[in-house]
Formats: sequence, structure tokens, C-alpha cells
Amino acid sequence: MYDDDLTTLDADLDLESPLDRMAPVDEAQGPQYDPDQMLLLLSSSETPQRMLAARAFCELQDERAIPQLIGLLSDPCPLVRVSAAYALGRNPGETAIASLIARLNQDWNGYVRKGIVWALGNCHDERSTEPLIDALKTDISAVRLWAASALAQAAGVGYAAVLKALPPLIEALRRDPIAAVRSNCAWTIGELCQELPSNVVYATAIDALIESFAEEEELGVREDSRTALLKLGDTRGLQTIEELEQDGWFS
Repeated sequence: MYDDDLTTLDADLDLESPLDRMAPVDEAQGPQYDPDQMLLLLSSSETPQRMLAARAFCELQDERAIPQLIGLLSDPCPLVRVSAAYALGRNPGETAIASLIARLNQDWNGYVRKGIVWALGNCHDERSTEPLIDALKTDISAVRLWAASALAQAAGVGYAAVLKALPPLIEALRRDPIAAVRSNCAWTIGELCQELPSNVVYATAIDALIESFAEEEELGVREDSRTALLKLGDTRGLQTIEELEQDGWFS
């Protein structure tokens, strides 16, 4: 779906965002940003000022900023766009969903798409589910990683969203080539199964977690699948864990 320049975002290795590497605010200094001043800077003609202001709203919560942050999703500078995406995740609102989805579908920059996926997960809106599923299926690994986690938001959206999210998560747990993505899928499946009755969908998800625990080559993925099964307390899952551990498999 996307053909990113790896100098922008390494599709297999670079799982962090530029914002992840920014220094944290020194809380001993007190509040770093004045909301009214930052609101003015959001519309600055200077790119560094817009980026500073958008980043400020990654920490500040002020619904007055939402319309301008939505506008900054189309900023020429990718760092402004990714900052605006994270800021909208900190300041979620129904009015931002359509713009976030549109930008996810068209932005060439992997960092920006990753930030948007995170924001959509924080919005807990039914409209986010399909775009997150599409990102999990088709995007680069760093974006798939966050899409897998963001789909846990389906638990707060409703039963229909959970039913929609589980099949692609199960498929990715079994097929995704990146172990970190498979691990996040295991975690999310465990979270979503807590919202399900004991039905066919639940049983299929448990089967996938058991299969991952028993057959996965990567230890980290096996650990996350095991943790999900233990957290759910499913009888079949617990029995499988006990039997395999008695046989010395999980060591």
C-alpha cells in the first residue's frame, strides 16, 4: 500500500517516532506551556512555532485547539503533522475522526501514519475500527505494531467492533512477519476476549492464543500469548499451559 523511503521510517526496525525521542518536560519547572499562547502559535507562519505549539498540546488538554490541530494534519512539514496527530490523540473529539482517517489514507510519511493510528485508538470511536484494521493488514511494520495495540479500543466501542477486530488480529498473530506485531496482537486479543461471552468467536480467539503459545518460535510472542491466556483464565488455555510446561516446552 505504501512505499516509504527508509530514511523516513525503516519499515522493519524503526518503531519509534521523533516525538518518542524528545526530552520529557521537567516537572520541577512547573507548567511549560501557556495554553493561550500555544493556541496563537498554532497558526504561526513559522514552521518551528507551529511544531512547538502542536507538541505542547500533546501535553495540554484544551478543546479549543482541536479545530486548528485538525488543520495542521495537512501542514507541509511532517513533524508538524505528526505532532498534530499526537495532540489530537491527547485531545480526542468526534470532529477530528474523519480528518484523521483521511490523513491516514493519504499521508506518505510513516511517522505521521503511526501517530494517527495512536490517535485513532485513543478516540474510542466506532469509525476508527476499519481504518485501524486496514493499517494492521497493509501498512509498514511500525504502523502495524501500533494498529495492533490501538485495536484494543474496540472493547470500549462495543460488541460489534470487537467482533470486527478479532479476525484480522488473529490472522496477524498467525501470519505477520514481525514478532513485535504478533506480540501486540496477542495482547489485544486477550483484552478483547474479556468482553466476549463463551461463543464461537471467543473459542476461535482462544485457539489462536493456544496455537501461538504452543507453536510460536519467538519467545516474546509466546510469553504474551501465555500472559493473555492466564489473564483470561480460560480452562482450555490453562490446561494447555500446564501440560506444555510440565513437558518442559516453555523454558
